[in-house]
Amino acid sequence: MEEKCISNSRRCYKQWFGFMVLIMSFCVSYVDAVWPMPQMISSSMARYTLNPREFLFQYSSGSSAQSGCSVLDSAFKRYFPLIFTDYSAARPRQHDEWFRFPFTVVVHVERAECEDYPDADSSESYKLSVRSGQAALRAETVWGALRGLESFSQLVYQDDFGEYFVNETEIEDFPRFQFRGILLDTSRHYLPLHAILKTLDAMSYNKFNVFHWHIVDDPSFPYQSSTFPDLSRKGAFHPSTHVYTQIDVKRVIAHARLRGIRVLAEFDSPGHTQSWGKGQPGLLTPCYKGTVPSGTFGPVNPANFSSYQFMTRLFKEVTSVFPDSYIHLGGDEVDFTCWKSNPDVRGFMLKMGFGTDYTKLESYYMENMVNITKGLNKTAIVWQDVFDYHEKIPVDTVLHIWKGSPGQIQQELSTITLAGYRVILAAPWYINHINYGQDWKTYYTIQPLNFTGTEQQKKLVIGGEVCMWGEYVDATNLSPRLWPRASAAAERLWSDERMTSSVIDAYPRLVDFRCRLLREKTLPRSQG
Repeated sequence: MEEKCISNSRRCYKQWFGFMVLIMSFCVSYVDAVWPMPQMISSSMARYTLNPREFLFQYSSGSSAQSGCSVLDSAFKRYFPLIFTDYSAARPRQHDEWFRFPFTVVVHVERAECEDYPDADSSESYKLSVRSGQAALRAETVWGALRGLESFSQLVYQDDFGEYFVNETEIEDFPRFQFRGILLDTSRHYLPLHAILKTLDAMSYNKFNVFHWHIVDDPSFPYQSSTFPDLSRKGAFHPSTHVYTQIDVKRVIAHARLRGIRVLAEFDSPGHTQSWGKGQPGLLTPCYKGTVPSGTFGPVNPANFSSYQFMTRLFKEVTSVFPDSYIHLGGDEVDFTCWKSNPDVRGFMLKMGFGTDYTKLESYYMENMVNITKGLNKTAIVWQDVFDYHEKIPVDTVLHIWKGSPGQIQQELSTITLAGYRVILAAPWYINHINYGQDWKTYYTIQPLNFTGTEQQKKLVIGGEVCMWGEYVDATNLSPRLWPRASAAAERLWSDERMTSSVIDAYPRLVDFRCRLLREKTLPRSQG
């Protein structure tokens, strides 16, 4: 009898313990569902009810940013319907409206920067405390405050009856890497403006902070230049419907700024420039078949002084349109065949003492391009080919790794950082390639700093980038191919690698986050 009671007690204890674990996991699943995972998050089962009619964003009395701050005023309006997804009168309450007991999100910012653009050195750190019927959000800059507002929005959840709740939570957070990018290719397939803006929205939910706009390439030149209008008039798929006007570009930049996202423009040369030649005669190298022109053209002609005059004028415009301090110059995949066939280029090679080493000719061209942009007070980013060809470029140039096996990538990281250059890692995150099954796991388990080098070398890896090249991607399949697969890289680039090393632990959180993306219309509803 005694043994039976003990057995029953053990069984009851096990049932009770299992029930409590289930309850705790049910509650904690909401408060720990922030994606990407904060550097430090702690939460309790204590929770507060949120009423959209008794909810308020406001600035603290000591905040440098106050009402009229464009970045945060806009964010308050944007996040209210994101938090209260089913509330029909989805608008934030005004600070002078009367409430019984409003739940208030109080924002304190040390440095306003309200009308500035985010840059490479912008702080995105924040602290968020949810307790006693209010949330206190403190950040050094408005950009950090934006990241904190995103985290708060993800803490809010609904029960089965539609009531909104937020658990008592403490967060201290900052990004692991300063550069966390998404590349879109708008040349191979034109992406309409709404698709780009939608991507920027999703980037902000994932805390990405750089939109790498690979705006032109061989197939088309959709950027509408005010200095050289024929580039898009003759080089775009259509001169009116498939171009980005100056107004369009400004709208993208403005939309990105309000979400703490930099816009990095890429005008890749000397290769990938076939569309350029249609609107700028004399820019590309005429190819020869024997001693006779073949009628085809190769890369930009580096032997012509006029090529550099053109590039100087074009980039003077580009750097005035795009406010970021960085500009991407490309420099990848240059085919030397046409240069080798051209008698003028061969003569220039002899004159310069390059012999028959055409990597030296590309080096000469890229060195000129870097100097042009440096003269325009911009820092150049170039693909890794520029370094691989031993080109003489300023040490502040950023190298972009895009190719190689895992072992080759590790070696490239070691070699480039040993030479003192900063690096952006993109090679493991070419997610235009798709595999059967859940390939996000591959992107999630990338270790950006897994290479041989000193701590100082590893500090030169400033971040990474997800690339969505456009050969088989247009507006119809962009979102479902990007998300939530890119979210795996978002957490790898933001969060502590030791805290987020488990795919098994990440899976339920990613499922929950994907549901949020569906609710926020980042993904088509049919994908849910």
